[in-house]
Order: sequence, then structure tokens, then C-alpha cells
Amino acid sequence: MTLRVAVTRAAPEARNTAERVRALACEPVLAPLLTIAPRPFDASLAGVQALLFTSGNGVRAFAGASAARTCAVLTVGDASAIAAREAGFAHVFSADGDVAALAAMAQARLDPKAGKLVHISGADVAGDLLAGLRVAGFGAERRIGYEARAAMALPEGLAGPLDLVLFHSPRAAAIFVQLGAPNAAHLTAACLSPAVAAAATMSPHGPVTWARLIVAPFPREDALLHAALGG
Repeated sequence: MTLRVAVTRAAPEARNTAERVRALACEPVLAPLLTIAPRPFDASLAGVQALLFTSGNGVRAFAGASAARTCAVLTVGDASAIAAREAGFAHVFSADGDVAALAAMAQARLDPKAGKLVHISGADVAGDLLAGLRVAGFGAERRIGYEARAAMALPEGLAGPLDLVLFHSPRAAAIFVQLGAPNAAHLTAACLSPAVAAAATMSPHGPVTWARLIVAPFPREDALLHAALGG
């Protein structure tokens, strides 16, 4: 029996995830709970020694706003590093982990006296990337380059027969819960991190029960797909 797997993340990453799900002999069902919309922001790099990215969406937001590609780039993981290289950045370093790993890499690689750090982010962020860097003496600021708009109704793909739902962010999981978490008791929720799992299992009205809850051992899609689908 072929597993039907809902992919709830926004495009364009959703298409890449769907291809990986299909390669694991499962049937992906695109059911985005978020839509990415650009926002105007200051893309100047005067006095900036490095750009920090915690998503491919941030990379694309900056690439769409500026042609500058000489700045060093530090990313939270390999997917955002690939996006940065594809956008034309030459000096790209991946923390291959979470926000804490990215902050630690920035402190190890960069000099507080060499210029400020700029995090190009969405309007909503999970975790405070810059607080520890400021304590370490870095000038650091966040610039909002995009927003992730929540679905107002369940995507059609979530109304049909499913076996498993992939959640890549706490926001997507929270939106699913807010929209009623239909059939959760009969589905498996596969979550990228404990924070995502927490959002998938708690509503304002109390706990949400799933048939099975899977949490990736590391906050990377490889680990998520391996834990959920054996890939």
C-alpha cells in the first residue's frame, strides 16, 4: 500500500519535498498551509560583514531586492546554503543545524570588529538568533524580507484520504491545529523538531491527539524523511 503524505510547507520548497517523498515510493499531496509574500526592506550592505539566513525564503527575498553578492553568507542548514549558492553568493557556510548552531558558527568564524551581521528573516521567527551574538559583541540586526501568510481554510489536499502529514515549522503545525486538525487521531504527524511537535499537539482548547507522532532527531529534512518514511 502506497502511503499518502501531505506536504504542508510553502512553495517552492514544497515541490522539492514532494519530489523526495515520491522518490521514497510514497504519494505526495501538496497541501500548503503557508504562502510566502515578499516585503520591502533595506537591502543595503554598508558596514555589513555577513548575511545570516535561516531559510531559503530569506535568501530569495534578498536576491530579489539586491544584486550584491560579495558579502559572506552563513546559513542555518544545507538547503539554505544551496539556495544562497544558486543565487550567486560565493562565500557560503552552512551550520548544518539549528539557530543555536548558526549563532555558534557566526561567533567562531566572524570578528565583532569587522562589521555588523544582518539576518534576513520572515515576519515570524522561531528562536532569537541575534541575542547571543549581541552579547558576544557583534552589531546585529534583523530585517524582515518576507511574510508567511497563513491559510484561511484547509487546503483541498488535507480533506482527502491521508496517512501522514509532514510539518516543517511550528507555524504550519499551529495553523493545522487552528483549522481543526481534521482526522488527526487517524494520522501520523511527522515533525522537524520538538518545537514543531509541540505546536502540532496543543490547541487553545487542549491537547491534540495523533495516531502517531514522529519527531526528527535533527532539524533537517533528511532526518525528518528518514524518521517518517525510512528515506
